[in-house]
Amino acid sequence: MITIKHHGAVAGVTGSCHELTLEAPGGDRAGILVDCGLFQGSEAKDSSNADNPGLDFPIEHIRALVVTHVHLDHIGRIPYLLAAGFSGPILCSEPSALLLPAMLEDALKIGFTRNRRMIEGVLEVIRGRIVALPYGRWHSVFGPGDVGADTRCQTPHLQHQTQEAALAIRLQPAGHILGSAYVECQATCKTLSERIVFSGDLGAPHAPLLPSPKPPERADRLVIEATYGDKDHESREDRRYRLKQVLEHALQDGGTVLIPAFSIGRTQDLLYEIDSLINEFRQQAIVNTSTTTTGQRPLTWDKLEIVVDSPLAATFTDLYRQLKPYWDDEARELLQQGRHPLSFEQLTVINSHDDHLHAVDYLARSHRPCVVLAGSGMCTGGRVVNYLKALLGDARNDILFVGYQAAGTPGRSILAHGPHNGWVELEGTRYTINAQVHQVGGYSAHAGQRDLLAFVDQIPEAPKEVRIVHGDPEAKAALAKLLSARVGGEVWVPSGGGDVGSGDGDVGSDR
Repeated sequence: MITIKHHGAVAGVTGSCHELTLEAPGGDRAGILVDCGLFQGSEAKDSSNADNPGLDFPIEHIRALVVTHVHLDHIGRIPYLLAAGFSGPILCSEPSALLLPAMLEDALKIGFTRNRRMIEGVLEVIRGRIVALPYGRWHSVFGPGDVGADTRCQTPHLQHQTQEAALAIRLQPAGHILGSAYVECQATCKTLSERIVFSGDLGAPHAPLLPSPKPPERADRLVIEATYGDKDHESREDRRYRLKQVLEHALQDGGTVLIPAFSIGRTQDLLYEIDSLINEFRQQAIVNTSTTTTGQRPLTWDKLEIVVDSPLAATFTDLYRQLKPYWDDEARELLQQGRHPLSFEQLTVINSHDDHLHAVDYLARSHRPCVVLAGSGMCTGGRVVNYLKALLGDARNDILFVGYQAAGTPGRSILAHGPHNGWVELEGTRYTINAQVHQVGGYSAHAGQRDLLAFVDQIPEAPKEVRIVHGDPEAKAALAKLLSARVGGEVWVPSGGGDVGSGDGDVGSDR
């Protein structure tokens, strides 16, 4: 029997963790986890998650962890997994193998301990477990590797049942962030053979830096995300124009544009796009002479200061530069022209905490136009919180959201309530929102509804089953309704923890 269980990303968009298990006729079981992420926002406050933020399911039969990408809602529970006794490999793409330790180091410092020796010990274990896989190549997890798989990761004590249970995986680019992948699983159990695909987080087409995802050649069963299952994004041309408009409007009165941005993915995309605006409109004034009250010359695009105030974002931006072979054709062409879209003249990176505090104080008092990118993306912590405390009360300033804001996060509250006499609670204190609030949705790293439908439509033979996860209820319901009319098989939304098995007529359900 081949079963799929969901241990996260069913009530919302965080805590991604899915289990694929093969059970041989003798009762022996072996399986994998696809991601092991943290719950965030209101999902983290849910009583069940709050009481047990780690693992509430057995892992004795789990032979490997497959990581789709390195956002914390997909990898943040790895330390708990190790503490529970998991001793298998961590399989991921080659770029993710470089990025994952850096992301988990930051998570360990924030959520576990500041003890440097302990952190290094955990990271050493994680680095030793990572198996970097190239895109597009089959890799045997256990069993005979009957699809031409690489057998470096076989599980010796399962050799006696290799004719009855085998699992191989193949990673394909997902276009979400650098190193992101969707996972093709070729599962064989006795006489049953299935191709099961886990989408991870799919990226939007034409995103900066990354090639667009291409659908799988086959998917008997598909587990697909639905973050934006109920809406489409602006086109790249439209979102770039909107970004330019927002920056111009926001900077006219000498305020700060604060962009809460995820340290990996969104920050690099925005730097790439802002660099393109600077190069296109170099000598064009951002502030018209008629609106300048200080008597100074109008600010031109080539004089606009861009600040990245996040050591983690700076680390990932540097790692992105090291991973240029994985950039898309457009970005590599800019490099050949001598452009450096992630390292341009107007960019300032703030690392030390003292410099961070000075920058917050200076921008709160000055009328110097500036664009600041700071983490975290949903305003749940990090340096962006200090900027929000200092800047929210001043109408000169602007908060620009470019990514999804989960329910229960300060980012969602600011987006919903400001600046119409609204307030947001930050670290136990209420702050009035006088700053202008904007949203440019086209910069989401997630596929929109049209993109998700296209991903499924382009699979040569429609899946027999589609499971919709990683979305708010209305987003999943909207996508399920559309897919039900297009896919001949079953389309449903898991409620969490349950499974549907296949093989030998033994099917369980929690629907």
